[in-house]
Amino acid sequence: MKTSALKKLLLGLVIIYLPVKSMAWGAEGHRIAGLIAKSYLTPKARAAVKAILRDTSIAIASNWADFIKSDPNYNYLSSWHYIDLDKTYTYPDLQVYLNHDTTVNAYTKLNFLIAELKKKNLPSNKKLLYLRMLIHIVEDVHQPMHVGHTSDKGGNDIKVTWQGNPSNLHSVWDSGLIEFQQLSYTEYASAINFTTAAQRTQWQREPISKWIFESNQIADKLYDEVKSGDTLNGYKYNFTHIAVVNRQLLKAGVRLAGVLNQIFG
Repeated sequence: MKTSALKKLLLGLVIIYLPVKSMAWGAEGHRIAGLIAKSYLTPKARAAVKAILRDTSIAIASNWADFIKSDPNYNYLSSWHYIDLDKTYTYPDLQVYLNHDTTVNAYTKLNFLIAELKKKNLPSNKKLLYLRMLIHIVEDVHQPMHVGHTSDKGGNDIKVTWQGNPSNLHSVWDSGLIEFQQLSYTEYASAINFTTAAQRTQWQREPISKWIFESNQIADKLYDEVKSGDTLNGYKYNFTHIAVVNRQLLKAGVRLAGVLNQIFG
């Protein structure tokens, strides 16, 4: 009986642990972007979001799509989190590609979710699911490795040593660099949430294809810098890349607010 109970406990821990390890931006990164988004909502959009999420904030709801990976009933959502681009595109070429894209990925599902949430008669259970997914995926596509290469699973197969521990390029960008700052998500959001009205207008006006292009351009540079087996100097890598991390988190929050204002505001 003791052995059986121990096995159940270990299995439960594994189920909890796995989705955390596979998160885009990690739990903290998603919450940072969600908290930033809240600060730019119109009153009407804020009220509509609260009516759907009830007592859950955008910051906390932003991680639902990763936590639910432990439930096999939601396996069909796994490909919604990313879009792989295995070649270098110019922006016009990428627009053409995306205009003809029919696969299940972050781009096609973002367009689907936005269209669905604009419907006035959408059932409440679908509103909740779709809003949770929309929040998460807008944030996901601003993490460069979620617009990376199929061949290495968005950097997951590029093994590196980070802070003396085995890791991979995807995880470094998911959580390694953010955790390196040693800030809570509320402290982090306050530290980087500085924008001008002109910046917000520009970022929110840009289409989803532009978000994906920007992230893919960053990803291509990251691939050029690192090969599997490398040891990354934490202080140097942080110094070189933290401004990009912060910019992407900030853009994710501002653009998420723009989408929610468009839908509900």
